[in-house]
Amino acid sequence: MTKTRFFWFLFLGLLPASFLRAEVSGASAAQSAGAAEDSAAALIQKTEKLEKNGNAIEAQKAFEAYLKRSGRPEGPKTRKIQNAYEKLNFRLLNSKALMPGSKMVEVAAGDSLYVIARKYKTTVDLIKKSNGLKKDTIYPGMKLKVVSGTFSIKVDKSQNILRLFLDDKPMKTYRVSTGTQNGTPAGDFKIVHKLENPTWYKAGAVIPSGSPKNFLGTRWLGFDYPGYGIHGTVNPETIGQQVTSGCVRLRNEDVEELYPIVPEGTQVTITD
Repeated sequence: MTKTRFFWFLFLGLLPASFLRAEVSGASAAQSAGAAEDSAAALIQKTEKLEKNGNAIEAQKAFEAYLKRSGRPEGPKTRKIQNAYEKLNFRLLNSKALMPGSKMVEVAAGDSLYVIARKYKTTVDLIKKSNGLKKDTIYPGMKLKVVSGTFSIKVDKSQNILRLFLDDKPMKTYRVSTGTQNGTPAGDFKIVHKLENPTWYKAGAVIPSGSPKNFLGTRWLGFDYPGYGIHGTVNPETIGQQVTSGCVRLRNEDVEELYPIVPEGTQVTITD
């Protein structure tokens, strides 16, 4: 209906009340959607400015406040905010900046990176990464950022995604492949051993790392459920599909990013 006809009918009193309510409701919905989009864009701009000015934790809190009060079904705008929030969290994790789930630790006499990592149930690699260390050398009195929170992993088979958490904060989401015919077991597991460039021992064959027939790729994070784990791939084009024998498969570059972060003992929850 054109504006001219709308107002003509309105003047004659011929428009039903339900039509008027629908017109107003439609306009309100459009305005709300526009406001939400503006709000999301404004929030991302605000958090980028906060982070640039050295207030990354305030930026993190701003994201959390928005996500807590939004109360809307997940849609493009909410996902955009969630993605920006995760990227900020992951940058903080790998930087020298303190964040929830981390603390500043002063190196004592007799300490080594291994000793500190074991004490706080983290990894040597993550301590080095978040402190910009190129070598393992540390000295008494030196202060190091150490992740003291608990990492966990959640795998959603229905979406073929893996999400990394530090305590209750999402750090990153990865696309994965899972098992054919629901072959990836659902439940709670723990990572009990980690291997770089793993050899694949399969029935009747030993396939070395680097072989195009070694489906494990460049990293292996084995569960306390023999034969199952998280690993890389020689077929990155299959990521996002249900094609494995039961393991959770990532691109090599993704599993190489995840591998140094999570310590042995990390809980993995897999859902249908």
